[in-house]
Amino acid sequence: MLKEGSLGAPTRHAVQWQDEDFYSSDKLDDELRRVFDVCHGCRRCFNLCDSFPKLFDLIDDSESGELDTVASADFESVVDACTLCDMCYLTKCPYVPPHEFNIDFPHLMLRYRAVQFRNGKTPFVNKELTKTDRNGKALGKIASIVNWGSNVENSLTRKLLETTCNVHSDASLPKFHKETFVETDKNKIKSVNSAAPGYGRKAVIYATCFVNYNNPSIGTSAVNVLNTNGVETEVVYPSCCGMPQLEQGNIAEVARAAENVAKELRSWVDKGHDIIALTPSCALMLKFEWPLILPENEDVKALSVATYDIDEYVIEIAKKEGLVDGLKALDGGITLHHACHSRAQNFGQKSVEMLKFIPDVDLTVIERCSGHGGSWGMMKDNFETALKVGKPAARQARKASSTYVASGCPLAAEHILQGIEALDGKKPNVEKATHPIELLAKAYGF
Repeated sequence: MLKEGSLGAPTRHAVQWQDEDFYSSDKLDDELRRVFDVCHGCRRCFNLCDSFPKLFDLIDDSESGELDTVASADFESVVDACTLCDMCYLTKCPYVPPHEFNIDFPHLMLRYRAVQFRNGKTPFVNKELTKTDRNGKALGKIASIVNWGSNVENSLTRKLLETTCNVHSDASLPKFHKETFVETDKNKIKSVNSAAPGYGRKAVIYATCFVNYNNPSIGTSAVNVLNTNGVETEVVYPSCCGMPQLEQGNIAEVARAAENVAKELRSWVDKGHDIIALTPSCALMLKFEWPLILPENEDVKALSVATYDIDEYVIEIAKKEGLVDGLKALDGGITLHHACHSRAQNFGQKSVEMLKFIPDVDLTVIERCSGHGGSWGMMKDNFETALKVGKPAARQARKASSTYVASGCPLAAEHILQGIEALDGKKPNVEKATHPIELLAKAYGF
């Protein structure tokens, strides 16, 4: 008998991107209409992101008030509003597998984008912006000029960027660094604490494109915390994990990245090293998305079970061996945004647990969407919507009025800071958006 919702633990099917039927426009449209009709009858996801209000408005404003009088061409607006955050799949939908309705909304949006990509409908600028390794290497060489030009206060260059690249002139953009995290780590003299309870652990830090090119401080903080707690570290960065390409539907490129990165990191796994990803989106790719794209690849399988999010790894040390003493209280409170891709890993509030080790911490936790959605929230067509979606989170952060605003996704934290300013025109008194591991390192005196 069909039951409302599923009592089984959620499962996810492999992405059938190598099957030609996956790219059939007619079969895609049939699946979109099947899934959208279920969503129309449920509507539990109405307050998650802008995809669902757009879908429901299309239906409600149609001639019949049902999906049958909605034009297929109008579905594109629903897909464009999806940030692949996975929150509908993990926190709202009662019809995910193993339920027989078999609803996986994010991966259906991915399929639509994959069809668009194959048919040459992905904008040229979007494809170029996803080339994070090429862009990071090139722009890092002229970092001071690039950072000057991308500053939101530089109205002339930002308007030019908006015109040429469709990046909103008011959206805060990541900074570039002349020295990458990999280079910084090579020049760093490390001292592993042999007296730490966790001494003997060995870990490879997968640098990620964002940390490597845009925010080396996160990586340096992670190394300092891990070395202090007895963990011997190596920093490795074969290439980007492919999340930017996944957002554009370029699944073949994601598969190539997965094969190359997994092959190199597998050699470290076989030598007894744990693998640590420094941002939640990258950890999600290594743990969950890659195995669904390349389910038969043995390197990907081995890597998926050996990979940790950095905050998750610190908590494992704390629970199994214990953290080193020496954490000091920080001046002022911390507002922590629980990043969507941290939640999507389904391991609990590891960032919250970690920051609670800081003595006398005044911690405010936000579990609402920041609205950012990776590069999605920076684009001209999306920035205002991103601020609207993130408004509840911005209100919570403004009310807390903390000295620090942090998120496992620092771009989300930065977007929240912009959201606070958008509420009343006043810039929050926060030096910068931070990653939780940076705050733990600061509490250790780094």
